[in-house]
Amino acid sequence: MDIKDIKLLIKAVTETDITEFEMESGEERIYLKRGHEPQIVQYQAPAAPLYAPSVAPQAAAPSLSAAPAAAPAAAEEKGEKVSSPIVGTFYRAPAPDAAPFVEVGQVVEKGQVLCIVEAMKLMNEIEAEFKCRIVKICRENAEPVEYGDTLFVVEKL
Repeated sequence: MDIKDIKLLIKAVTETDITEFEMESGEERIYLKRGHEPQIVQYQAPAAPLYAPSVAPQAAAPSLSAAPAAAPAAAEEKGEKVSSPIVGTFYRAPAPDAAPFVEVGQVVEKGQVLCIVEAMKLMNEIEAEFKCRIVKICRENAEPVEYGDTLFVVEKL
């Protein structure tokens, strides 16, 4: 088989959906392969708890330990929640070595960037919908978030 025949074979393979081609003729063997091996991407979701916490131990707990548990719930009810509009990865800063967009206690203006949620290599800026004070940052940097997860608790000003 000469070079012209090989070029014709290559052209025929590239003009079709064929990804692999093999041909044997006497002592000659030709093997053509297009593209890359498919990449398998695996994502492991956080594991669910193996058991459900029972209600009885909470009832038996002393009243002093119940008071601190109620305090965070009251803080969340006091403010409004800023939720993730998409599934992705939560980032507090524009770059790993940069300062965070916001800190707890900071007052932010309407339209100011609070964080970034990366989804499929696209950086989506999450902005404040109104003037507010950051009461709580609910996610850690580089943590995966789901649609509707609370990112911040804010106090409307």
